[in-house]
Order: sequence, then structure tokens, then C-alpha cells
Amino acid sequence: MQKYFNITGLCYPEKHYMVDLTERLGKIKKLVDRGEYFVINRARQYGKTTTLKGLERYLQSEYMVLPLSFQKISSAKFETEFIFSAAFAEMLVRVIKRKGIDRVDRQIIKELEEAGEKQEEFDLMRLFHILSNMCFLSKQPVVLIIDEVDSASNNQVFLDFLAQLREFYLEKEEIPVFHSVILAGVYDIKNLKLKLRPEEEHHYNSPWNIAAEFNIEMSFSAEEIEGMLGEYEKEYQTGMDRKEMAGLLYDYTSGYPYMVSWLCKYIDESLPEKKEYLDKKMAWTKEGVLEAVKALVNKPNTLTDDMVKKLADYPELKQMLRNILFYGEEYPYNLLHSIIYMASMFGYIKEKEGHVEVANRIMETQLYNLFLSEELIHSKSYKAGMLERNQFIKNGNLDMELVLKKFMEHFTEVYGDSKESFLEENGRRFFLLYLKPIINGVGNYYIEARTRNQKRTDIIVDYKGKQYVIEMKIWRGEEYNQRGEGQLAEYLEYYQLEKGYLLSFNFNQKKTIGIKEIHCNGKTIVEAVV
Repeated sequence: MQKYFNITGLCYPEKHYMVDLTERLGKIKKLVDRGEYFVINRARQYGKTTTLKGLERYLQSEYMVLPLSFQKISSAKFETEFIFSAAFAEMLVRVIKRKGIDRVDRQIIKELEEAGEKQEEFDLMRLFHILSNMCFLSKQPVVLIIDEVDSASNNQVFLDFLAQLREFYLEKEEIPVFHSVILAGVYDIKNLKLKLRPEEEHHYNSPWNIAAEFNIEMSFSAEEIEGMLGEYEKEYQTGMDRKEMAGLLYDYTSGYPYMVSWLCKYIDESLPEKKEYLDKKMAWTKEGVLEAVKALVNKPNTLTDDMVKKLADYPELKQMLRNILFYGEEYPYNLLHSIIYMASMFGYIKEKEGHVEVANRIMETQLYNLFLSEELIHSKSYKAGMLERNQFIKNGNLDMELVLKKFMEHFTEVYGDSKESFLEENGRRFFLLYLKPIINGVGNYYIEARTRNQKRTDIIVDYKGKQYVIEMKIWRGEEYNQRGEGQLAEYLEYYQLEKGYLLSFNFNQKKTIGIKEIHCNGKTIVEAVV
């Protein structure tokens, strides 16, 4: 059977193109060898379940591994501790039998099987008594893995179970218990309050100080992506530049596992069906990656659906992300701050030089699109861009100079008499609203996080394989402007471009509105002053 890139369910190295998890599993095994109790909490679609499946295989020669998932227990099973305990016992028996684990004592299996018949007697204490006996009789250390540990609907029973598990584990020096406990989910159990309904918040406590820190990197590095592409190349021999492709995939995703796999799958399966690419060799190019990025940004998926829901549920989180993206506000990366912790836990942000940064370019563009979409109906800039969009495409190319010229005219006509504070705060957002319908469906854009602040923002537009760099900045005097031109010239060199664009928002009374061409450090810069 030929391998393929998988974005649904578990990934198996014999069936799917995957990064090599050996090094990562080795690091996790060190925690298991030390007998640690730890929690793997990462964002959705971050490869947690695939990692756990690989870990199960990695450990099975030295340990008796019991892999469970709370996702398989229906919400009704969490109504009381008796119902939950019986359901847990039933799930454990199924795992033992399905995996053919012959190291579990038959009497233990019988007692677990009888749980359903004696449900009114089978409480958490009884469950943990049987588990202790199982650990005592096992010839190998027992490792308990519970995936989707935060999917419980009745949080009180869930917390009671975790509290009992904690007490059980703490007595490991005196009674037979699990050698190691691994819990996995999106929500960190130490901060389960975020998942409780308001009327249940009084149940919240923090008894999880025994959990070891889990700092092992779960995202893919560029080198790991390159290794996965090497496996692919053995099959198809496309002649791709694996280092360049891996670098591009990493640049747009920051190694988010689902996004990397999605892009690879689209390039491999969907692009060769388009007449512009014809085959896999033409697909695995820079143009192909940009086409895949555009598709991922514009297609609804499980990640974006979940993001929309989370932002609706947590308005403070939404406002913080808006402030970062549109106004260049900086937040210190302090996980003691509940909103910042939440954003990190959901995978929306990362730490960069001590400050908060949106996790990756694709997520950032999705957030921009989401926030801008909330303004489209009433936006004069969007309507203007929509009405004028046809004139900007010439011979299949985007005329960015004309885009700036027309935006300058629109902005001056509609907002020229507005207050400076209003224009300074909203000017760059108006340009994005103007640009969006012009490139929509064909091109894509993202904001370069390295240059975004309250005074300067660089936007990179990808249109049919060609890139355009536009620096948007607030005018702060001639000397500052010249410094900005030099910075843009350096940036163009980085992107291997000869021409760039500068959109200056100048609020001086004596300003000269218009477009001019500047030559700086061997680069051509078209500046529009509004």
C-alpha cells in the first residue's frame, strides 16, 4: 500500500508520511523511566494522540502499557462515581482484551468485568483497590495513559477521579500503584476552571502539584519536515529542493503538525489535478506551497471552526488578539495572566523575545480574515476595493502601484477630515479592507510579525507566485522616513525582490499627498503618502 499524508485520525509510520518521532519518544520515555506523573496538554490537532500511540509501541517491551481515552466514555457515564467507575472498568477490560495483554491476572479481569453487574457497589475506592492489585501482580511496571482527559462532561466526577488518582499515585512508595501516569488533552488539568460551566466553578481546586513539567517540543522543526519529505522523495522523485520546501512549510506554520500535513497533502494530491501544475514535480515548488497556503487560509477546517467558537466564548482573548494584529500592541509573555495562558494553551500564541506573538502566519491570516469579515458589510474601504478591483489586474499580474494610488484617493476623499487619533488607529486596517476584495480568491497576504508595531507594519502579498512587500507606517518626520526606506530596502533584499512599496500615513497639516519613486540601496521603492 502506498503511503500518503494523513490529516484525520491517527498516523502510522507504515501507512503515512510522518516526521520521525524517535527522538521525541526517547525524551518522553525518560519521564516514564523516572516514574513521573505528567500531563501533555497541547492545542487541537497537535499530534497528541499519534504521539501517545507511538509511545505505547516504544514502551511495550519494558512496560505494561494501558492506553485509554475518555472520549470513548459517553457523557451519561459521568453522572455519578458509581456509573463512571463501572464504565472505566469496562473500558479497561476492552483494552486488555483488544490488545491481547496476557500479563493481567485473570481474577483481576473477572473483578473488572463484574463491575457493571455490581454497579451500585462499585465506587472509586473499589476501582482503585482493583487497580492496585493489578499493579502488584504485574511482572512489569504498569504505565497508565489517558487521552482526551479533559472531555468529561460532569466535571465533579471527573475532578473526584483525578483527586483519587493523585492520592493513589502519591502512595507509590507504600503500596503497588502505576509506575507512571500520562494524561493528555487540550486543557491543562491544573487549570480546569477554564472548562467548567459557571455554576460548577465552586468545584474547582488545584491538587495537581505532583505533575512533572512537560516541556518537550511537539511542533515539527524544519529539519523534521525535511526528513519527512525525504521519505516522500524516495517514492516519487519529484526533484524538489527539500530544504527549501521544508523551510517554506515551517515559515508559514511554525511546525504546527496539522497545518504541515494539510499543506503537504494538498500539494501532493490536489495541485497536480490543476492545469497550472500538471504533475507532482511542478507542484512541489515555491508557487505550489503558496497556492496550498492560500487554500488552507480560505477553507474552513476543524481548527478554524474551533477558533471561531473559542473567540466567541472568551471576548477578552479576542480583544487581545485584535490589539496585537491591528494596533501593534505588545503584551509580555506571562503565563500567570489567565488570558495569555489560555491563548497559549489553545495554540494561538507563542513567546518571542519575552512578548506574545501569534503562533504562525497561517493562523494570523485566518484571524485577520475573521476580524475583517466582521466589518465587511459596513466598510467603505471594502466596498471601494470591491468596485475598483478589476482594474488592478494586468496580464494576470497585480498592479500594486495602482492599488496604492487608488487607495490614496479613496482614503483622502472619505477620511481626510477625520481626527488624527482615529486615522492613526484605523488607517492600516482600512488598507487591508481595501486590499482584501482585490486579491480575494487568487492571492493571499500575511503580516510580517518581526516588523509589526504601533508605528510600522509590513504586509507581504502573495499573488500567483509573485510576492509584494508593502510597508505601512505612521509618518514621524523626514529622518524617521529615510530610516524606514533603508529598512524596507534591507527587507526587499531578504525576499530577493527589486521593488517594494511604502504606504505612509502622514497627519501633518502641510503634507504633500501623492506617489513618488525612491531609489535606496539599489532597490526601487514606490511611496504613497496619504
